[in-house]
Parts: sequence; C-alpha cells; structure tokens
Amino acid sequence: MTEIASAPEHQRELILRFLAEPGDVNYGGKVHGGIVMKWIDQAGYAAAVGWCGRYAVTVAVGGIRFVAPIGISDLVSINAKLVYTGSTSMHIAVDVSARDPMGGPERLCTHCVIVFVAVDQLTGRPLPVPQLTQESDEDRRLAEYALKVMDLSKDIEQTIARYRDAETDAHNDEAAK
Repeated sequence: MTEIASAPEHQRELILRFLAEPGDVNYGGKVHGGIVMKWIDQAGYAAAVGWCGRYAVTVAVGGIRFVAPIGISDLVSINAKLVYTGSTSMHIAVDVSARDPMGGPERLCTHCVIVFVAVDQLTGRPLPVPQLTQESDEDRRLAEYALKVMDLSKDIEQTIARYRDAETDAHNDEAAK
C-alpha cells in the first residue's frame, strides 16, 4: 500500500480572483454558464491537486446552482474548499461570487460540489488521497452537505436511467410490432 503524507492545512482551500472578460459574455452581456462551469472545474482541480499532490480527474459535479449573473468586468472570486475525502476522492465545495471592482457588495453567483479522483497518469487507476479530518462543527456540516448533494445527484441519475430504459423498451416494443 502506498504511504501518504498528511497534506498541510493551507492546501485545503484556495481563492481565484480575476475580472470577467468581454470574451466570457453572451449577447445579453452576462457571463456564459459554461464559462462559469469551466472556472469551477479549474479552481476545483487546483484545490484537489493542491490537497493530494497528484493528477486528478473530475468525476462529478452536483447541485450546481446559478443564483445571480456575472457581468462584464465584474471582479470574480472563486472559493474552492475541500470538504470531504473518500479513499480516492475529494469533494470540493465551490462558491463563485462577483462584485463591481469599483466598489459595492460581493454577491453569490453560483455554487456546487465538484468531486475529483486522484489517478495514476499511466494506468488511469484511482490512487489513495490524504484523509481530511473533520475538526469543527462547520467541517462536519460541510461534509454532510457534500454527501447529500452527491446522493441527490445519484438519485437524479437513477431516475433518468429508469426513464431512458422505459423509453427504450417502449421504442423496441413498437419496432417489434
């Protein structure tokens, strides 16, 4: 079994800050949702690799919610915080907020939980990650939140799969007639 050194606490969380650029926006002058999801993936990846010190891949994004738009030239902050670890997975809560860089309040724009798995770059097999110790009530609350979001996402996937299976069966029955 591979020995894993404990990751320093400062690697658990990071914040990326930058200005939304003209190329990020749609015809309405607001940042595309797909651009925001790219930012989330980039921040989550940086947090995951910073925690485990290994290559990692995105395996799931759960509970993504677009709360408020981001405008051109807004100062964007992406906070990515590790909230739960499995044996090979890292659940990272990501909040995207924005504000006018000339002043004004910061507003929450998007939030979600993104899951990364550390993998061997040659074989693609999952690798163990350092375990996060839940030391405070806030840590335990965030871990519970991450697990609930992922459970809800799994329930949605199962519902969609059942619907697709039923639709495929109906289509096949119709074709067999």
